[in-house]
Amino acid sequence: MDSINLRARDEAFIREVEKESGQNISTCYQCGNCTAGCPCGPVYDLQVNQIMRAIQLGDKKTVLEAASPWLCVSCSTCSARCPNDIDVARVMDTVRHIGRREGKTKYVINAFWDSFLQTVRFCGRSYELGIMALFMLRTGRFYTDLDLAPRMLPKKKMPYLPHLIRGKAAVSRIFKRFNDMQQYDD
Repeated sequence: MDSINLRARDEAFIREVEKESGQNISTCYQCGNCTAGCPCGPVYDLQVNQIMRAIQLGDKKTVLEAASPWLCVSCSTCSARCPNDIDVARVMDTVRHIGRREGKTKYVINAFWDSFLQTVRFCGRSYELGIMALFMLRTGRFYTDLDLAPRMLPKKKMPYLPHLIRGKAAVSRIFKRFNDMQQYDD
């Protein structure tokens, strides 16, 4: 993590993360328990405690450019291990939300999330073949895992057509309510 110029400390970012996550970031004293228990730590560019410290310092650029929040699987091991009862997983989730709002989502996981949610929105549940097709279109990775299809399709591991649910209208209302809330917040 680059050293931060304290004059560039983004107090508004600190308040935004604390307000949206409902966590008091200043109580983190960098014990490292979150990092020690994180199963994704080996693939992170910044460890969990480094993300927390960057937030404390108001280093918005470092936090939003890190891959770590996008690789977090929200298992909540970090939250369970925190001696100050900080819900660190919620903080990581909040950072992802802020990143999405500000267009700082250059990682392919965001394309996967959008593809997954689009299939849920239209089918009422996930549709694996649709997720795969949308993901490939969004990322331009047209040949990624294509070698798996000939083995999976005949075994009906991925149905050609989506399974529609009976409560599809209820799922549509959830998405509508979310979209309405997003417009209200803007």
